[in-house]
Amino acid sequence: MFVLHIALQGCLRARDVEYGITADTGGHIRYLLDLVRASGPNPAIDRIEIVTRAFVDHVHGECYDDCIETIDAQTRIVRLRSADCAYLAKEQLWTQHDSLVEALVSHISRLDRWPDVIHAHYADAGALAAAVHERLGIPYVFTAHSLGHVKRAAFAAPCRELDGLDRRIAIEDRAIAGATAIIASSRDEAELQYALYDAYDPGRIRIIAPGSDVGDFANALPNPAIDAAIDRFLTDPAKPALLAIARPVTKKNLAGLVEAYGRSPELQAAANLVIVAGTREDLRTLEPEVRDNLAELLILIDRYDLYGKVAYPKTHKPSDIPAVYAYARARRGVFVNPALNEPFGLTLLEAAACGLPVVATDSGGPNDIVETCGNGLLVDPRAPEAISEALLTILRDPARWDRYAAGGRTAVRTFDWNAHVAIYAELLAEVAAASVPSVPSTNTAPRQLLVSDIDGTLLGCGDALDAFREWHGDERALVFAVATGRSFHSAMSVLAQHHAPLPAIVISSVGSEIYHRRPGGVYARDTVWDAKVAAGWDREAIAHVIATEGGLTPQSPLEQRRAKLSYMIQGDPDAGARIRALLDSRGLTCTIIQSHGRYLDVLPFAASKGTAVEHVRQALGLAASQVIVAGDSGNDIEMLRSAPNAIIVGNHSDGLAERKDLSRCYVARGHHARGILEGVAHFRQRAKRA
Repeated sequence: MFVLHIALQGCLRARDVEYGITADTGGHIRYLLDLVRASGPNPAIDRIEIVTRAFVDHVHGECYDDCIETIDAQTRIVRLRSADCAYLAKEQLWTQHDSLVEALVSHISRLDRWPDVIHAHYADAGALAAAVHERLGIPYVFTAHSLGHVKRAAFAAPCRELDGLDRRIAIEDRAIAGATAIIASSRDEAELQYALYDAYDPGRIRIIAPGSDVGDFANALPNPAIDAAIDRFLTDPAKPALLAIARPVTKKNLAGLVEAYGRSPELQAAANLVIVAGTREDLRTLEPEVRDNLAELLILIDRYDLYGKVAYPKTHKPSDIPAVYAYARARRGVFVNPALNEPFGLTLLEAAACGLPVVATDSGGPNDIVETCGNGLLVDPRAPEAISEALLTILRDPARWDRYAAGGRTAVRTFDWNAHVAIYAELLAEVAAASVPSVPSTNTAPRQLLVSDIDGTLLGCGDALDAFREWHGDERALVFAVATGRSFHSAMSVLAQHHAPLPAIVISSVGSEIYHRRPGGVYARDTVWDAKVAAGWDREAIAHVIATEGGLTPQSPLEQRRAKLSYMIQGDPDAGARIRALLDSRGLTCTIIQSHGRYLDVLPFAASKGTAVEHVRQALGLAASQVIVAGDSGNDIEMLRSAPNAIIVGNHSDGLAERKDLSRCYVARGHHARGILEGVAHFRQRAKRA
C-alpha cells in the first residue's frame, strides 16, 4: 500500500526539527514523523511520501526549499512550490490552496504509481485531499490535530488568534465531509469536538491514540548540563520542580500556569516552576503570537516577583527533553499541561513514562491518558486556583506521588507505536479497498447472531480473547455484534486496543444507539432505531428533576448522550428504585439501569440492550432461536432476560446467576470470552439435539 501524507504547516523536515521555532512547528509534525517511521516496518505499507509546502526563508533554514528529502528507501518528503514562495503561517495557507492543488495533482500524475490512500493532517491539508479526491478519485483519511471550533470556544473574548477562524472552520467542514474515515486521538475529540461541525458523522470517526517512543523517557537520567541550565534561574534548585513543556502559543495557556503559581504563596514555597517553551535567540525576531506569549510570561514573572522561583531556559535540543523530565522526577516534581484544549498530549505520555505525576487540562486527550494510566489529576485550565490546588494535593501526599508515578508505567505498555500502526494500517487498507470496484458479494447469508457485552464479558482475559479471535475467524455465517454501556467511540477504541475482532454491529450506550459496519472500515448509525427511542423521551426534563431532587452525581460529559443520562450512585443499592419513583411521580417515562454497584443510566423507555438486540434481529431477518447473547453485569439484564439463548459468563457480578428472571440462562464455568465460547457450544449442541 502506498500512503501519501499531506502536512503543510510549520517547518517540516526529517531530522532535527526545531520545535517551537514558529507557532505552527509543533506536535503534529512529531506525530507525523513518528507515525511514518513506525509505519515503515509494517508489511501492509510499502511506500510513503510526505507532501509539504516549499518556501524560501533564510531565518528558518535553506532546506525547506529542497524539492525532495529522502528519509529511507521507501520514504521521502516532497515539497511543492506554490504561488507564494515565502514562509506562511497557517492563517495564510488558504491563499495557496489553488496552486498547491495543481502542483499536487501534477506530482501524482507523474508518479509511476498512484497512492492508494491519502492521509491529510490539519485543515489546509484536508482541503487539498478533498480536491484531489474529486479530481483523481483517491480516497483520504483526515486527522485534524486541532479544530477551529474548539479554538473559538477556548477564547472568552475576540483576539488576534481568532482572525480568519470562520474560514478555517469552513475548510475543516469540507475536509470532514469528504473523508472516508477520520482519525481522532481521544473520545473528547471524537464525541464532543467533531460534533460541532455540520458534516459530523460519528460512524466515520475512529479513535486511534497516537503512539509514543516512550522508552527513552522511561530510562531517562539527569544530565548535569541540563540541570545547570535550569538551576541557574533558581534560588533553591533542590525544591520539587513543576515542569511544563509546550510551544509558547495562546492555546497552551502557559500564562495561566504562571498566574496560578504567582497567586499561590503556598505553591511557591513548596516548588519551583520550570517552563520549557521552545527555542529562541531574540524575542524581537519571533512570530507575533510566540513573541507576545513569551512577553506575557515575563510580565507575569515580574508582576508576582517570581525571580529565583521560575526557570525558563532559552534553548534546547529534542534530545535534551528526556533529561528535563528526569530533572523534575529526581526532585519529586509534577508535570503540568494547562492547555485550553489538548487534542491528545504526547508530553503527558513522556512524563508518565518517566515516572512524573501529572496535572492536566480536562479538555481533550488527557481524559483518556489519565483514565488509562491513573497517573494524575485533571483540572479546568481556566481556573488558576484549581491548578494550584491540584499541584499541592500531589506535592503534599508522598504516597499519592508514588502511586501516580507508578501508574505511568502503563503508558509504556499501552501507547505503543507498533500497536497504533497495526490498527492504522488495517483502517487504511479498508479505506483503499472500499474505493476499488468489486464484484457482487457472494457472502453466506447469516444463520446466527452473537451479541456480547464488552467489559468483563468479551474482554478481561487475553488468552480467552485469543481463543475467541481464532474461533471467530472460522465463523462465516455468524454475525458478531457487541452491546455495551460504552459510547460507540469508546467501544471501538477499547476493542482496537485489545485487538478484538471488529463487530458487524455495535449496540452502544446501553442500547440507546446502534451502528452497522460499512465498507471502508466505517460504521453507519441506525436512524430507524434513533427515531424509535426518541419517542416519549424528554431528556431535559428528566435531567432537571434528577439534578434538583435526585441527589446523584453526573458522570463526566463524555458519558452523557443524546439518549442517555449517566450518574454515579456511590454504592447505593436503592438508587434505581428511588429515581424510578421520583420520575414516575413527574410522569416522565424512561428505563433505569443500575450496574456494578456504582453506575446508574437513564434511557428512553424504548431503549435497552434487549430491545436493541430485538431490533437488530428483525433487521437481519433471523428467528429468535438464531440469536445468542452474553453478558456479565446488571446492564446486561434486559438483554439476557429477553433472549431465548443467553449466556452468563463465569465471572459475572450483580448476582445475575441467582436472579429468578434469568433462571433459563446458561451460566458458564469459563470466564470472559471462554465463557462465551462455552455457552455458544452449549446452545448449538442443544439445537442439534432438538
